[in-house]
Amino acid sequence: MDDDYETGGGAAEEDLSLPKATVAKLINEMMPPDIVCAKETRDLIAECCVEFIHLISSQANEQCEKEARKTIAGEHVIKALEELGFESYIPEVQEAYDDHLKTTKERIKGSQKKDTGLTPEELEEMQAALFAKARARMHSKDLTAEGAGGEPSASG
Repeated sequence: MDDDYETGGGAAEEDLSLPKATVAKLINEMMPPDIVCAKETRDLIAECCVEFIHLISSQANEQCEKEARKTIAGEHVIKALEELGFESYIPEVQEAYDDHLKTTKERIKGSQKKDTGLTPEELEEMQAALFAKARARMHSKDLTAEGAGGEPSASG
């Protein structure tokens, strides 16, 4: 790899890395307990992970551009894995993506209920009632203003 290689974001490649503690934890979880992994090996694995992420991201970005989209979606990543020959990763990635979508929907749905305790339908009904009340108040002010020679009423 060239030292002056630049990524799409303008950061020098050597500036890209993963959290060392996270990499060490993942390695320790994957290795048998009686095997120790040298620091240089952990660093090399982290570099390989960064390169893999860059490869998949670049391919997903190309897929995104083919579809004239501006945001890389999960589907683009899955297509990139397929195009690059990493089909065996797709089921697990698809499962993680589906879990992410489900969690996001639940979080959004939960935040709507958590804040008010009301369903979206109940909130819409309340909003419609408030708009109707505001329109009625506005209409009554207009009538009061017309009766006072066109000047808005200060009471109300």
